[in-house]
Amino acid sequence: MTAPLFTHEMNDTLMLSIGAFLLAMTLTPIYTYFAYRYKFWKQQRTTSATGELLQVFTKLHAKKFTRIIPTMAGIVGVVTITVITYFFNFNRAETWLPLAALVGGGAVGLLDDIINIRGQGSGVAGLRSSIKFAMITLVAVVLGWYFYSRLGYTTVHIPYIGDWFLGIWIVPLFVFAVVAAGNAVNISDGLDGLAGGLLTTSFTVFGMIALLQGHYHIAGFCFTVTGALLSYLWFNIYPARFFMGDVGSFAYGASLGVIAMLTNTLFLLPIIGAVFVIEAGSSLVQIVSKRLFGRKLFISAPIHHHLEAIGWPEVKVTMRFWVISCTMGLIGLLMAMTGGHI
Repeated sequence: MTAPLFTHEMNDTLMLSIGAFLLAMTLTPIYTYFAYRYKFWKQQRTTSATGELLQVFTKLHAKKFTRIIPTMAGIVGVVTITVITYFFNFNRAETWLPLAALVGGGAVGLLDDIINIRGQGSGVAGLRSSIKFAMITLVAVVLGWYFYSRLGYTTVHIPYIGDWFLGIWIVPLFVFAVVAAGNAVNISDGLDGLAGGLLTTSFTVFGMIALLQGHYHIAGFCFTVTGALLSYLWFNIYPARFFMGDVGSFAYGASLGVIAMLTNTLFLLPIIGAVFVIEAGSSLVQIVSKRLFGRKLFISAPIHHHLEAIGWPEVKVTMRFWVISCTMGLIGLLMAMTGGHI
């Protein structure tokens, strides 16, 4: 028979998720009103990270560029999760850090989105990559120091092996996790419904892990994010009504990295978030190949654009990546249950 405490906590976390979904659905029309009135149109990139023209990308999405689709919808999720967490699930030891990562990462992305929107017609497509990287790294360093000095984390768990003591060196590992997760989600946000679906799976799985660990506030935070993301997906599934923008991708990615550290499941993050790793990895490999060998390995990067270029419809790419994400999420959950994390 299921323990009453578990049932009580499970009900609480599910209520947080439902509350987040309803609040986000309520706030979305407000965002939509301002987005269309003040023309939050996203300015598309025209050059790659190596400086060359994005001819393949532009051709693939020529029809989408003609649609009027506002960006920066991720701000609805950031506000929703902040309100629900602060008033109904706030705990300094468990939810302050992921909430701070959400707001901090969202602030960096919001600045980039605002510059992008206000730069329409000027060729300015947002912050330079180096500046965004520096800003998100600064956020991660501050949070990493709090993680070590105030919360007292000094070890990282390796599945099926045990804990590895790092001491203060856990701070740079924390920084790497947050920055890598933030950028990976940002890179994956390129097709209607893609990043939203992948994030929903990842946060749901980490919420289940946290629940099994007895970290009920962390679980509540994860399921709150899931509720907000489900609301976003309602409108973002093809054809998208709006995009989450960098304010959403950096907010969700940074907080996902923090959750992995707080649940001591960092080495499961590349498994649960396998599609994010593939997406970011394909972009990195493409850049390295062009700079070292002068040739591209993919027709267009990240890999979801390559699959489009070889003939896969956008919806097929998104749905199959969702399937991979769900499968890897289940594998990650199983490894957490058998690898000593729970």
